[in-house]
Amino acid sequence: MFKKSNIYQFIFLFLLVLSSCSEGGKAIFIEGSEDWVVTGKPSWEYDNGVLIATSMGSTGFVMTKNTFSNFVLTLEFYPDELVNSGVFVRCKNSVISNTDCYEMNIWDIHPNQKFRTGSIVTRTEPLTFVNTVGKWNTYKIVCDGNEIKTWINDQLTADILNDELVEGYIALQVAEPGRIRFRNIKLKNIE
Repeated sequence: MFKKSNIYQFIFLFLLVLSSCSEGGKAIFIEGSEDWVVTGKPSWEYDNGVLIATSMGSTGFVMTKNTFSNFVLTLEFYPDELVNSGVFVRCKNSVISNTDCYEMNIWDIHPNQKFRTGSIVTRTEPLTFVNTVGKWNTYKIVCDGNEIKTWINDQLTADILNDELVEGYIALQVAEPGRIRFRNIKLKNIE
């Protein structure tokens, strides 16, 4: 027989689990989905739910077919020591660039450390340096109106106000010789 306090604990835990599931958002860049496209020469493949990008020196992207404006994007990434990668958001064209998109960089050894991992390339350098090579890391990107914020491994790395780009595509990049892995890529629209 359940005690009244156990029932309340069960209801509380159930509601907590339910709310955490809905907070995660909708999975994007899903294997077999027709909601995204691949551009460029690098290889993009799935292995046990992990999207793996390998480049021999050329640049390539996976990109959503739909555009988004206000959202929370979360993902996990695992870069090797050489790869140049990034997450591009609010891209106004299907041709990706760091001027027509906000590029959240993933490149610990960037020759210009102002634009290393955690920066928003050409817009702001990282607030803190986070080393990400050779391990799973989390990226959280919030685009809400003109405010853009990013966190890597729960550390705030960028916080800007910018009105240049209000809506656009989302893309993941691989460049330079190297490999990067992505998983648990989720998008939640902000109303």
